[in-house]
Amino acid sequence: MVPLPLSTVIRPYDWGSRTALPELLGTEPTGRPQAELWAGAHPAAPSSVGGTPLNVLIDRDPAGMLGARSIARFGPALPYLLKVLAVERPLSLQVHPTMAQARAGFAAEEARGIPIDDYTRTYKDPFHKPEMVCALTDFHGLCGFRDPGETAGLLESLAVPELRPWIVALRTAPPAEALRTVLTQMLDDSSGPVLAAVEPALTGVYADIARTYPGDRGILAALLLNHVELKPGEALFLDAGVPHSYLGGLAIEVMANSDNVLRCGLTGKHIDVPELMRVVEFVPSTPARVEPAERRYRANADEFVLIRHDLTDDPEPLPAGLPQTLLCLDGEARLSADRTLTLARGEAAFIPAGAPAASLTGKGTLYRVLPGIGP
Repeated sequence: MVPLPLSTVIRPYDWGSRTALPELLGTEPTGRPQAELWAGAHPAAPSSVGGTPLNVLIDRDPAGMLGARSIARFGPALPYLLKVLAVERPLSLQVHPTMAQARAGFAAEEARGIPIDDYTRTYKDPFHKPEMVCALTDFHGLCGFRDPGETAGLLESLAVPELRPWIVALRTAPPAEALRTVLTQMLDDSSGPVLAAVEPALTGVYADIARTYPGDRGILAALLLNHVELKPGEALFLDAGVPHSYLGGLAIEVMANSDNVLRCGLTGKHIDVPELMRVVEFVPSTPARVEPAERRYRANADEFVLIRHDLTDDPEPLPAGLPQTLLCLDGEARLSADRTLTLARGEAAFIPAGAPAASLTGKGTLYRVLPGIGP
């Protein structure tokens, strides 16, 4: 087996930038938002090799494409999905399920006969979706519940009398109870008058969110979350149950190979508040930053590890035996095994587990993802 050049897929979600991905990849703008580049084998938008979807090639030869170690740990599917995000407007306020929740939710919707591509479908697959973002530019978002007392102080600073019951709850109730009570009331239809009073008082990122999604109750929910900023090269991990929204910037994103998202606002897509409330973890938390070790970003998820390669003419050996996805974002990369595959800016490749050990040379920057169960 040999390294395979990948044709990737661009997802044109309305929150995406019209220019950031074309500038990064050296391609022509389409005039439409280009939000995500997908390099992987998820059936919703698989990359392809010579016109054949990568997931189909994996189904034909799971042992050769994935290797025994990956199959034993994750089953006969590629365990991760690599993306590039180009965020111009806030994404939906969302959480991801645990593996058990995803399996149960997927089975229930299958039993009800809801088509996978139906607008009201919540669970697209039976898998969890831990994810990590690594900033390519200044990048910021909302991640996890802020300490309730600190949020009470933020709400007090808005000087909106209608917020007083939530301020009292956040200051006096146990944290989990306070967060559940306040979020439930914020997302209820009856919160409209409070939202109308709050929107004119907002400043900073919350005012930006309100300008983008006026009248959306997700604006209120956003006030409960930590605002986190990443500089290029800094990374953030998001586990199941952590509410979040990305607000702006360009980043690599790598995750378990799932498309399960439960939304409660800031979106034109399907919103499933009851299911989100069942899945979300009502625990105050500090955003989980990931510190790289020798350009290697390892998060609390076995499905993936992300490695940045600053390419030179000195060959850098790559291991064999695990499925690997490579994306060149600057310069030119040369991937040598039995033959040499050259990747220009914006091009991707897949190394099957059954391919011989390879090496990287070149000039520029390349990101590589493989399961986090080996070197």
